[in-house]
Amino acid sequence: VCIAGTHGKTTTTSMLAQILFTAGIDLSAVIGGKLPSIGGSGRAGSSEVFVCEACEYVDTFLHLSPDIAVILNIDEDHMEYFKTLENLKASFTKFAQKSSRYVLYNGDDQNSCDACASVTGKEMIRFGTGADCEWRVTDIEHTAQQTTEFKVWHEGECLGTAVLQIPGMHNVLNALAAIASAHLVGLNFAQCQAGLLAFHGAKRRFDIHANCGGITVADDYGHHPAEIAATLRAAKAMPYRRVIAVHQPFTYSRTERLTDDFAEALKIADIVALTDIMGGRETNTTGFFTRMLAEKIPGCIWFPQDETEPENDKRKYQNFDDVCDAVCRVAEPGDLIITLGCGDVNKLSKQIADTLQSREHL
Repeated sequence: VCIAGTHGKTTTTSMLAQILFTAGIDLSAVIGGKLPSIGGSGRAGSSEVFVCEACEYVDTFLHLSPDIAVILNIDEDHMEYFKTLENLKASFTKFAQKSSRYVLYNGDDQNSCDACASVTGKEMIRFGTGADCEWRVTDIEHTAQQTTEFKVWHEGECLGTAVLQIPGMHNVLNALAAIASAHLVGLNFAQCQAGLLAFHGAKRRFDIHANCGGITVADDYGHHPAEIAATLRAAKAMPYRRVIAVHQPFTYSRTERLTDDFAEALKIADIVALTDIMGGRETNTTGFFTRMLAEKIPGCIWFPQDETEPENDKRKYQNFDDVCDAVCRVAEPGDLIITLGCGDVNKLSKQIADTLQSREHL
């Protein structure tokens, strides 16, 4: 089972692995994050079931040969490689065509539907909220216990209610994809229910690090505007006094291309802080800096940098210190501080938690 999509790959792969593991399947798995129940990000089992996160970056997923190809969604990302949305969708079409049996795709997502429209010779299965989806969810309820409950339907039959221990509508659809995948592997709905109840999230996916004097500190891998918006909406629906988003932009090209989208997504939070951009695999060839995003977010916390100086660790960790101090000064009991990004902003999350804890003991 190869799980692809711009957003939600790690969470959905982890959910499916948890469902199978809880059901007693000795699966093999490769996951883009750590799943506590299997003690890491991968395992080699004795069964014929192999669950794999399938990344589209530089068409890596086209080296895989799935029996079940899952497409969660398709959104503009890695455009320094794909160049156009049509090229990106064409790669997902090739991925789906490589499946030997089933293609499970998001019937609510037009880009996914476009990519799957020309796929032939496979059993095509849709999941989503629409009445025309073979697998669908209804009656979604976010409870006071911070769980999410929803009814699951398959081909017009209500199978029952599933309960998720992690927040967000996006995770309801991720869970539905995991349930449908587990069904294709041979599990029943009761086994899926049990597996989801046992799932408490993958590392770096709304990963709560600490509660310091009533201030909750969490970290999330969200690095695309759609992911950040989904995470922040989920956080805002929870009973926190305020949500403080601390974002480390990753790659200059993505940040520049999607500046307005990042700004709109981050504005969902009550307070926003930005670190310097982490170039990762890129150098800054266009002269784009954090201030150009920060200027689009009212009240944003950020720190000017010498824009003639190349990216370096001394500046980065000084910047982390400055952001940490500023965020800790504004945070109050009842707040959630959540770091967001796919770089090393998780280090800043730990630094913030350590700083708040040290202040507790003063």
